[in-house]
Amino acid sequence: MPVDRDPADSPAVTALRGAGARAHALAAPALVGLLGGQDVALERERLRRRRVVRLLLAVVAAEAWVVSRQLTGRPVLPALPTIDPLVAVPVLFFVALLGVLVLTQVGTSRSPHVVYRPDQVDVRLDDVIGIDPVVEDVRRSLDLFHAHRQFAAEMGGTPRRGLLFEGPPGTGKTLTAKAMAAEAGVPFLFVSATSFQSMYYGATAKKIRAYFRALRRTARAEGGAIGFIEEIDAIAMARGGLLASATGTSRGAVVARAISEGTGGVVNELLVQLQSFDEPTGADRVANAALGVLNRFLPSHRRVPLRRPPRVPVLLIAATNRADHLDPALLRPGRFDRRLTFDPPDAAGRRALVDHFLARRAHDATLDDPRARDRVAAATNGWTPVMVEHLLDEALVAALRRGARAMSAADVESARLTELVGLGQPVGYTLAEQRLIATHEAGHAAVAWLVAPNRTLEVLTIVKRGRALGLLAHDDCEEVWTRSRTDLRALVEIAMGGWVAEELFFGETTTGPASDLAAATRTAAEMVGAAGMAGTLVSFAATGQDLVPAVLADPQAREQLETVLQDARTAVRRLLAEHRHLVEALRDALLDRHELVGREITDVLRAAEDAHGDLRVPHLR
Repeated sequence: MPVDRDPADSPAVTALRGAGARAHALAAPALVGLLGGQDVALERERLRRRRVVRLLLAVVAAEAWVVSRQLTGRPVLPALPTIDPLVAVPVLFFVALLGVLVLTQVGTSRSPHVVYRPDQVDVRLDDVIGIDPVVEDVRRSLDLFHAHRQFAAEMGGTPRRGLLFEGPPGTGKTLTAKAMAAEAGVPFLFVSATSFQSMYYGATAKKIRAYFRALRRTARAEGGAIGFIEEIDAIAMARGGLLASATGTSRGAVVARAISEGTGGVVNELLVQLQSFDEPTGADRVANAALGVLNRFLPSHRRVPLRRPPRVPVLLIAATNRADHLDPALLRPGRFDRRLTFDPPDAAGRRALVDHFLARRAHDATLDDPRARDRVAAATNGWTPVMVEHLLDEALVAALRRGARAMSAADVESARLTELVGLGQPVGYTLAEQRLIATHEAGHAAVAWLVAPNRTLEVLTIVKRGRALGLLAHDDCEEVWTRSRTDLRALVEIAMGGWVAEELFFGETTTGPASDLAAATRTAAEMVGAAGMAGTLVSFAATGQDLVPAVLADPQAREQLETVLQDARTAVRRLLAEHRHLVEALRDALLDRHELVGREITDVLRAAEDAHGDLRVPHLR
């Protein structure tokens, strides 16, 4: 006896589920167990079967036509009528002219998106490394997308329709959106927000409508669709900003009104479209119009119910680097239901990135050592995934320059040095300038060694890189998220080290410390005006102004800022006067080698301390 089977158990549906099954199984087992279904996969199978049936009906109709024409002895295709060329040429000319005009109008309002099919996207969520909390939330959003109909019908919830990805450039926003489309197994409609903009008034709003129309049409035809708008802030800036910048003249008012109408109209159109996913189709409109006419003649209790718009499985993703500039109406639930922040990865995330990228790049045995990979992850504090990948690519370039086919740990360090401080530029310093610059940079390094044992001295150089004639690159030994008063004071003192070293060894200072004093002023302003570390508890950051100008504009705060800087100068002067031998040792090493990296700096300092007989607490480095 035949047994009726659920269509969801067919091999085709099982295959269609494959794209999203892994995310569905890994992300939220409780949600999967509760909802249990794959609405998108079932809808795609239903649409596939409908297309097959339509194709068969078309083939049968064509075959019936051919057979009937042959049985009656008539030609399969009717003969074309004869047309006088003198009539055809003018007609074709005007048809072509009309076609150009129509295509020009259509082209200005056509959606500028590009469609990617799931098999065209070569990334998956497993390739998104270093931002595990974001990936986990993305998987949950995919679960809701897959089971949107059950979530709404059985649980009464509203499926997520919009996700906003915000964060610095290179943190994986676009990559994650592509991976979501591939995992979901549905078409991916990519568009850049700037491509919506047009020189014709009103054309931008038309393009936005066309994009959302294409998104709904694709979702109905394919069982689901994911849209992605890159840099959405190009068309979704806060509507009050431009109008507020206009002032009193009549011409300014007209310009402001035009700008406001254009910008406000675009944002308003975007707001409307974000809530219009379930618009009725053309067939529904025709049917409802006919039913409406019929219902006029029927009593209220006999009227035929109108068709309701189908729930379209659409997920819209937007990415921006400036979420704080977006119109607030965009960010409420119902438009963008979820905001995901993409931050640079932490140490564990960077280590995972290093492992992921090295697995695809040629490297020698020095980079197979876990400690070497840990050092790369620790040395890239604050770097984004794109920056880490670029670092390893530059290391491969360095390997090619020395004639090797695989990068080494030394190549990675060389590439990191170039990324950190730039390419070295040979400059013919005079002997006096060379000695002055070496003394200046040695003063920075000596102060950092003495007052900040929790910092790593990375590069000390008198080779010109960028605009810097010399520099000290230093960073935290471990990843930190907050700083104490001692930490900030140490940063001020390190910035003062070069200025004080010039004063001690040469009796006067030069223009070299100008950037150091600016850095010391900014750090001291944070202590005085934002962190409450210098006497006052008033936060100038609460005013919304830039911190340094706000602090300098207040007489009392300016006096406190001056006190912090003077105290730091006095402390550094006393410190370097007691440890001149450290400055001299580093200066001589720089004059000899021009550049010291990592342990080369600390080796010089430790040798100078041993020779001088310093008895100090051992450093944490």
